[in-house]
Amino acid sequence: MREWFFLRTTSDAIIRSRLSKGDEERLTISTNMSKDPVETKVARLRYAAGEAFVAESQSGHAIVTSFAHDKVVAPTPMELLLIALGGCTGADVVGILEKKRQRVTGYEIEVRGERRAEHPRIYTRIEVVHRVRGHNIDPKAVAHAVELSETKYCSVSAMLGASAEIVMRYEIEPEVL
Repeated sequence: MREWFFLRTTSDAIIRSRLSKGDEERLTISTNMSKDPVETKVARLRYAAGEAFVAESQSGHAIVTSFAHDKVVAPTPMELLLIALGGCTGADVVGILEKKRQRVTGYEIEVRGERRAEHPRIYTRIEVVHRVRGHNIDPKAVAHAVELSETKYCSVSAMLGASAEIVMRYEIEPEVL
């Protein structure tokens, strides 16, 4: 007996058939309507025992993720989303500030997420605080860098922003000589 599941995105459709005994066949049909190049990324996760998985990225890097509720031994998948958002927006902001010739000596990002009580427990609101330290940092440059990251460059922000309110703000701390 075959069960068919149709998953559609804006760029392609994936048809997956589930065979008896859990074997799977996959067929990908490209329906790239916009004719833009489509990039596919692959991550593989291996059950590591207990309540943990070892995940490996396409670039060959590994990370452990845990789904334990009582004894967390690694970041949970939901925590990894916040980390991904911070890393994505942080890379944008640092790069933009470097191009604007800002003398950044320290940079921290704090990401806080509020989750709804019912399942699936998605984030409904995420606050990102950029803390920039440096010599004569221009507040307009920081504001512009954060805005560009949020509205144009950060793919993680765009993905999470589809289901959660994302609020970004910044603080500047002058470097003392």
